Amino acid sequence: MDIPWTVWSLRLLGTVVLCGLIGFERELDRRQAGIRTHILIGLASALYCIVMQHLVVSDEFASDRVRTDPIRVVEAVTQGVAFLAAGLVVFHQGNVRGLKTGATMWLSAAIGLACGLGLWVLAVTTTAIAIATIVIFRKIEKHAGTHIPDHERPASQQAGDHDG
Repeated sequence: MDIPWTVWSLRLLGTVVLCGLIGFERELDRRQAGIRTHILIGLASALYCIVMQHLVVSDEFASDRVRTDPIRVVEAVTQGVAFLAAGLVVFHQGNVRGLKTGATMWLSAAIGLACGLGLWVLAVTTTAIAIATIVIFRKIEKHAGTHIPDHERPASQQAGDHDG
């Protein structure tokens, strides 16, 4: 493999840390997809990037008969995560539930892609902005009285969460 093991190991470990932070935030709000889910989504995304990088520079694909298109990895990751996230989004009694969790899963995949490609500044900055956005807007919602975590809602109202 043309990428040294230290490089791809750091990329994978960085993915665990960054996606784990987003997953930890979801755990704090007691959502369906937490730390493990977000880490696994990010790791899979990073791994696909590392494998793609190997394939692009591999001698096996150096001939004129084989063409590689790295953007297909991004498309495949996006489709796979969209499938997972769609399973979390529920429309019940006029309310959408699970949308924010699906969005954070999608974001973890993008962060995993950035880590897999070694785009550290982009990955770290995006993670920081995402966590700040989630935390700041949760506080604004709490202050405005529009945010009630599921674990504090009566069971009869839990299905009505508009932004899960």
